[in-house]
Amino acid sequence: MADHRLSGPTDTVTLSATPALAPLLARGALRSPFKRPAPDAAFPRTRLVLPGVRVHLAKLAAYERVCGFPTGEPELPVTYPHVLGFPLAMRLMSGRDFPLPLLGLVHTSIEIERGAALAADGEYDVEVRVDGLAPHRRGTEATVTTALRSRGEPVWTSRSTYLARHRTGTTTAPEPRGDAGARLPVVAEWSLGGDVGRRYGAASGDRNPIHLSPLTARLFGFPRAIAHGMWTVARCLAAHGTGGSTVVRAEFRAPVLLPGTVTYGADGSGRFELRGPGGRVHVWGEVRGGPG
Repeated sequence: MADHRLSGPTDTVTLSATPALAPLLARGALRSPFKRPAPDAAFPRTRLVLPGVRVHLAKLAAYERVCGFPTGEPELPVTYPHVLGFPLAMRLMSGRDFPLPLLGLVHTSIEIERGAALAADGEYDVEVRVDGLAPHRRGTEATVTTALRSRGEPVWTSRSTYLARHRTGTTTAPEPRGDAGARLPVVAEWSLGGDVGRRYGAASGDRNPIHLSPLTARLFGFPRAIAHGMWTVARCLAAHGTGGSTVVRAEFRAPVLLPGTVTYGADGSGRFELRGPGGRVHVWGEVRGGPG
């Protein structure tokens, strides 16, 4: 793959093709045992850019089916650009200069800003960069920003945090970022099969072993496979509905074990949540703009 490096305060690498995920995941897995995560560690300052990206419509349909979105719509689901940026994020996070181990990395939150509905048959430039590291009571979080541009104009941006769990000197629980109020009205109950992680992994390319089987999940401290955070928020937004200019915030507060049963709750203000047995909050979020 040929790269073209541009000068500037942040090193920009323009890619000529989408990075292949399997070698990146293998590289990240091999390097993971040698990583020493810490909030003050150095991190890559490179911005990756992939111009002229078009959506593979068959892959989009598979994603829509597993997440509960209607198939064949002229606009992309609000969460789908995350899939387009995922190979670039994996190239950065599997690199030698990324201090967190890729294996076992947990997605903890996402914020999405979309200026308008995005055409499924459009052409986009995709950009990904690591914005920084921060301490977490259970380890270290990295913030990764993904952006889409159309004809040079920004049309979609997300900021994700990813947690590498390790020993810290902090024992107190962090304050929730979002609303920690009363339970929202229950709208639906969903029974999740044990294959949800594998199906979403096949549609999105995210084959982190914590999502694929009980055996591989137990290697990282989980009793069973857990659902992808991006699957849980996509499933909630498919039920909630979004349109046009939209801002989404979601926090992945507790893993959703597979198989399992969850309840989806929402109210008229744009807030939504996913709860498990006993009322445990797995996902909390809100949507501003679009139908709700």
